[in-house]
Amino acid sequence: MSLLSVQNLRKDFGGNRAVNDVTFQVEPGELLALIGPNGAGKSTTFNMINGQLKPTAGQVTLKGRSVLGLAPERIARLGVGRTFQITATFASMTVRENVQMALLSHHGRLFSFFTSARRHAPGQADALLDQVGMLDQAGRACSELAYGDLKRVELAMSLAGDPSLLLMDEPTAGMAPAERNALVGLVKQLVQQRSMAVLFTEHSMDVVFAYADRVIVLARGELIAQGTVQAVRADPRVQAVYFGSGRTFETGSGNSDHAL
Repeated sequence: MSLLSVQNLRKDFGGNRAVNDVTFQVEPGELLALIGPNGAGKSTTFNMINGQLKPTAGQVTLKGRSVLGLAPERIARLGVGRTFQITATFASMTVRENVQMALLSHHGRLFSFFTSARRHAPGQADALLDQVGMLDQAGRACSELAYGDLKRVELAMSLAGDPSLLLMDEPTAGMAPAERNALVGLVKQLVQQRSMAVLFTEHSMDVVFAYADRVIVLARGELIAQGTVQAVRADPRVQAVYFGSGRTFETGSGNSDHAL
């Protein structure tokens, strides 16, 4: 059984069809890249999977259970984590306190009058920070961190719910090439260590080709290709969408960061 199954997913906004009849699966322990040009429907697809948008039609099942109509927090408790294009951390709080807040939220105690973030599960918070290489900065305020380190803190926060599936919407946006590879390389390690799956969107073709187990491609709301990196980069439909006829993907050639 697939961990996540998306069947004939569709989303209409008035007379505009943003996602049209999209079907794919995410398997346990895989890093699956979702790519496509601007306006392809990637974020809309993400938002339907985690409950922020209600599909016009189609089905989304997690471990064989339908999650359609469930609120995002309910879906999160079923094992779906999420990171966003814009880092969501509390700037005035320390790195450790941010992760403790995420743990409080997962444990349903965010608004408890009897528990503060500073006292909640410090050992568990530090263990998560250790996994993402941020334990040595646990006491620093997030406002003091470099952008790449903030992304690592957000990753630790997303792991607080022990997700079986992590959705990452453009995780390396705004990062330098070395930071991109370091972050996605870390995610790849976590997929293997935690036996979870990751579905991510990404602008950098170098990152996609280096780390993804499989790739799915959207264009104008429709799925036009899916398969291994080698199969997708050679697909003429994908070539036409990104570069027009006669152009090919070549990592490191200067074509690797075309907007997706």
